[in-house]
Amino acid sequence: MPHTVRFTCAGRTDVGVVRSGNEDSYLMIPDHGVFIVADGMGGHAAGEVASEMAVRIVAKALEGVAGRPDPEAAEIIKQSIVDANGQIFQRTLVEQDKRGMGTTATAMVINGPRYLIGQVGDSRAYVLRDDELLQITKDHSYVQEQVDAGYLTPEQARTHPYSNVITRCVGANSHVAPDIYVGALRGGDLFLLASDGLTGMLEDSDLSALMRSGRSPAELVDGLIAEANRRGGLDNVTVIVVRIDSVEEVVERQPMAQSAGA
Repeated sequence: MPHTVRFTCAGRTDVGVVRSGNEDSYLMIPDHGVFIVADGMGGHAAGEVASEMAVRIVAKALEGVAGRPDPEAAEIIKQSIVDANGQIFQRTLVEQDKRGMGTTATAMVINGPRYLIGQVGDSRAYVLRDDELLQITKDHSYVQEQVDAGYLTPEQARTHPYSNVITRCVGANSHVAPDIYVGALRGGDLFLLASDGLTGMLEDSDLSALMRSGRSPAELVDGLIAEANRRGGLDNVTVIVVRIDSVEEVVERQPMAQSAGA
């Protein structure tokens, strides 16, 4: 059964308080339900190039997801990130000043009544549902691996000196393994995609309180960025908010039968 999904979205990137350049990139294509955040690394010029390449390459591929079943859509998302990885990695091999560059990539696509998210790195996706904030993605980071292994608590991980060290990124190696997350949309869902310039400055409880404020996506984006900067703005801050306004089945009308004498 086809569905009509109505949503409101907003996004912005900000240099923050401390950094002189912005290595984050983001892209939204509302007509195709595509939203991407990328956080580049490798020095000002190189990180900027890596994140911009990632959002552009992934977005182009995701325009073809609409209407496809979950396994097929998931494969398109996975392949789009793999392709971005290959193209970025190639540039690190042939351009001296791009060596060592890479980027995170967190991409969400709305496909009928479903959402799919592809992720590499530590830019996160959350959903606020029934007033509860849930982190959908899992960081590819040193501290997350230590938490998973039981060596660190989540609280220790936040303040650990290696908290910004990621273990998987797009473009640094010839191969990459994206994680894919799939789920059903509900009316009222509020999705947040953000670089660690936001999540490194605000606890989940702070994010939840701001997102439950009832503000519009545009107001939320501005409010979240302002709060990250108020707390020090140690990194570039990129935020996308998508509010699912309604998810409705489309009832297809059957053509009326014509009588023989008409």
